[in-house]
Amino acid sequence: MKNASSTKKIISAAVTIVVIILIIAVAGFIGYKSCVQSAPVNEYRVEATEESGTEGSKDITASGSEKSKKAKNPIDFKSLQKKNSEAFGWIYIPGTNVDYPILQSESDDNFYLHRDLNKDYKYAGSIYMQYCNSSEMTDRVSVLYGHNMMDGSMFASLHRFESQDFFDKHRWFYIYLPKQKLTYEIVSAYEFDSRHIMNSYNFAENKIFKDYLETIQNPRALVSNVREKLHHKLTIKDKIVTLSTCLDSGDGRYLLQGVLVKDESTR
Repeated sequence: MKNASSTKKIISAAVTIVVIILIIAVAGFIGYKSCVQSAPVNEYRVEATEESGTEGSKDITASGSEKSKKAKNPIDFKSLQKKNSEAFGWIYIPGTNVDYPILQSESDDNFYLHRDLNKDYKYAGSIYMQYCNSSEMTDRVSVLYGHNMMDGSMFASLHRFESQDFFDKHRWFYIYLPKQKLTYEIVSAYEFDSRHIMNSYNFAENKIFKDYLETIQNPRALVSNVREKLHHKLTIKDKIVTLSTCLDSGDGRYLLQGVLVKDESTR
């Protein structure tokens, strides 16, 4: 009898293990499906973006804006915003897979963490901004979030800036608004802790913002790259965009910091 009881326990334990393995496999498959379906949304492009990585290095006024002529806007914002009125901009980073609309929910701060342009659930989510920031990109510091996806989509390819060679060769990124093209010079890219930047710093205070500018130029991180020569010395008059994604380890954030160097009206 004891042997029969022991056999039943062994069989029961084995069945339990098999069930657990099947659950893990199914979950992994679902995660994989989420990854492979997170392709860029390029149907709203009027034309391909032509930035070569050197544009933005000339014709920059002392104020950081140049409005003598209107640049081409490659994004069909009319169709984009007809699809989703909360899509207020588009970000493009040469040399990476980052070529996406930027969204900001009017009701739920993290709605697009796991929602796509159609507002349907998708693990990969969207590139998004929380409503503590202005969608007009006029804040001293604006933070954009994106997942570090296994297939390299969303903000995963920001990690390419961990390479010194890649960082040196890729100096700019671009944000398009319906009537503007904003050019940002990449200041630095580095590992950071998990604190919420907009909740941790009161950027309305000049000293705090000045200290933040010092931090992004001299990050205390084992993994970091910093631009040695910027177009101008950063001051409290500058506008910074912080791109934030997860570390591969999941413990902390990887940040890419850019400073606005050109603001152009578009046609």
